[in-house]
Amino acid sequence: MRPPAHRSRFPWLFSLIVLPLIVLSLALLPGGAAASEPATADLAATATPKPTAKPTVRPTVRPALKPKTTIKPTATATPIPPWAPRQLSATLKGSGASFPNVLYQAWIQVYKLTVPNVAISYQSVGSGQGISDFIKYLTDFGGTDAAIAEARVKTEAPDALHIPMVMGAVVATYNLPGISNLRFSPATLANIYLGNITRWDHPAIAADNPGVKLPDTDITVVYRSDGSGTTSIWTDYLAKISTDWKTTVGSGTTVSWPVGIGAPGNAGVAGTVKQTEGAIGYVELIYALANKLPAAPVKNSSGNFITPSLSSVSDAANGVTYPASLAVSLTNAPAATAYPIAGFTYILVRANTYTDADKAKALADFIYWGLTEGQGASVRLGYAPLPTEARYLAMKQLYKISVKGQQIFSGPVK
Repeated sequence: MRPPAHRSRFPWLFSLIVLPLIVLSLALLPGGAAASEPATADLAATATPKPTAKPTVRPTVRPALKPKTTIKPTATATPIPPWAPRQLSATLKGSGASFPNVLYQAWIQVYKLTVPNVAISYQSVGSGQGISDFIKYLTDFGGTDAAIAEARVKTEAPDALHIPMVMGAVVATYNLPGISNLRFSPATLANIYLGNITRWDHPAIAADNPGVKLPDTDITVVYRSDGSGTTSIWTDYLAKISTDWKTTVGSGTTVSWPVGIGAPGNAGVAGTVKQTEGAIGYVELIYALANKLPAAPVKNSSGNFITPSLSSVSDAANGVTYPASLAVSLTNAPAATAYPIAGFTYILVRANTYTDADKAKALADFIYWGLTEGQGASVRLGYAPLPTEARYLAMKQLYKISVKGQQIFSGPVK
């Protein structure tokens, strides 16, 4: 079994020092209440990442690194009726997206205090591998920032359920010494990644940033080399705002990149950008903040340059019509205050092919706990909690899980 991607070359440091501090910080949040300011986990890469498809860089996690930019949490979600998870004995295994890894590890540790006989592991291997592991029945649940394609659900995973857990922003980040206030229009981002804009003093970048003295420096484009939900969100956005991108590159967890160098995982991209002057890359917001890299405002569909934050990410779900599957794109959202490159991160579960009732019950209870008690902790760790409507729809997905025809969950939310 490959090790979790968040562990450094000193895994004992994470187990003995970091997780207990995370657990303590979360345990001090009564009823999962949101803290007034998130404490972003340090996901900074410590080794120089190489542009290769093999995962050579893993993030080091340190507690309570406060970003320079204070992000205000969204309003506390509607209270739910009293509920307690069942005291079961089960072992659950999951793998997938790197974006929610810090949150899931913290949830697992805190949940263990409530239900000590349920052992849960989650391997941060990327959304593409997480989907593959889930479909092949190598895991009990999957983690992904990209919904499984509808055609693939029909042929490979007909009983897969998508359960959104939290929301995240995919941000454009860059390395230009002395410059940390750039912003980008949609066309500029698309043309940089298409290879049409190759220098930082290009007129299009200058037009987006009046008054900023741009250097005469080559642009190094950095992208994810592994199958990635972060890539799916990024390319979904580019395909919506650029006809050239849609017709020549398209969208998905992996694409054929026109230019640039690849790096594995959010940590790999962040590390490559941080160590490459003139580089630009896309990462989940918390990885930019942890590495002290800029998270650029992007012009949204209403013509407003929006800074990525918890509130602007949550606003991307405003006015969304949810399909029964809950698999929905949130990029280029219509809300005037929405950050345009946002999405859900999902846990994948099976509706009717679990054979162990206690295991299915334990998984449903853990997910329900994450959608209730765990949502406050998500804010503290720098994730955007689900809007109320999405949260309740996510809970109701759990009622679809059955073992041998018997429904295994019946929570207080109807």
